[in-house]
Amino acid sequence: MSFLKISHLRKSYGALEILKDINIEIEEGGFLVLVGPSGCGKSTLLNTIAGLEPITSGEIAIKGRSIAGLPPSQRDIAMVFQSYALYPNMTVAGNIAFGMEIRKVPKDVREKAIKEVSDILQIGHLLDRKPSQLSGGQRQRVAMGRALVRNPQVFLFDEPLSNLDAKLRVDMRTEIKRLHQRLKTTIVYVTHDQIEAMTLATKIAVLKDGVLQQFGSPAEIYNNPANMFVADFMGSPAMNLLSATVEKDAAGLSVSLARPNGALVKLPVAAGQERLESHLGRQIVFGIRPEALTDIEGADRNARTIAEGDCLIEVVEPAGADTFAVTRLGGKEVVARLRADARIHAGQTARLAFNLDKAVYFDPQSQQRIA
Repeated sequence: MSFLKISHLRKSYGALEILKDINIEIEEGGFLVLVGPSGCGKSTLLNTIAGLEPITSGEIAIKGRSIAGLPPSQRDIAMVFQSYALYPNMTVAGNIAFGMEIRKVPKDVREKAIKEVSDILQIGHLLDRKPSQLSGGQRQRVAMGRALVRNPQVFLFDEPLSNLDAKLRVDMRTEIKRLHQRLKTTIVYVTHDQIEAMTLATKIAVLKDGVLQQFGSPAEIYNNPANMFVADFMGSPAMNLLSATVEKDAAGLSVSLARPNGALVKLPVAAGQERLESHLGRQIVFGIRPEALTDIEGADRNARTIAEGDCLIEVVEPAGADTFAVTRLGGKEVVARLRADARIHAGQTARLAFNLDKAVYFDPQSQQRIA
């Protein structure tokens, strides 16, 4: 049985519908990440789980019990906000203990809880400081500590790392993952950063314009995107989405992509993609991630279907562990991810390897996955 279940949830402000028939469920101890661009409805969805926003219709249940009509105080949920929301006149210890004081928790129990969470979050040396004396990462730890002492059924995180610099974001991401592995508490986490989503989640819900585009594990979302939006949004660099034509001959199905000079790159279709036959002779969108388009020596030796093609390299971007090369196929720029020591330079025609086991195909009209 699912631990947190959201069924046919809708949220409207007057005639404006923000969330449109959302269906999500997560197991106990899972880490659900709600991801999507600004304005997609992810924070509104989090607020409906918290009870900060009433729902228009649908159901939210924890352990089979409806919480949709309950006030926030009765949902057994703790929330960590983007802005930290710390009391500036209180010490770190006071901020962590404040909620327990309101609930009349005995002093010895409060002190024990403060000690436990400060040890977990490594902020024991900060307990007597005020928030103004803390760094951004330390303030976020205090905000997390205030949620932890409640020992709730579900933790809600609303873009908790967006105010931190790039390096600190990475460090805090690791801390949150470590915390989840240790406590095994159910977490719902909102972010617009798809790297955060991929690294933290056990399940990801991708939203756009209030509609759930896809729900699944990070591997499912990344390798088997349901539509062009998910394919483009999840991944950095993004998936290459190119105009191609489906063909068939004695060797089987293939797709052809135009080079800038008018010549074609013809690529065989991997086995199991028979649904493409319904698009013979028609334009489709061919999707391939940069890491599946690489130099010949860097190609995956375990792949079943590897094809090679000559491509004019327009730009080379060294990036430390990798080298990115930009070419042009199907009328669009294409990013290939090569080995760091790949011998390649701008203006050269290079032979690249296409791992077609990793290719996906979309209908250009509906933008939904074909195969």
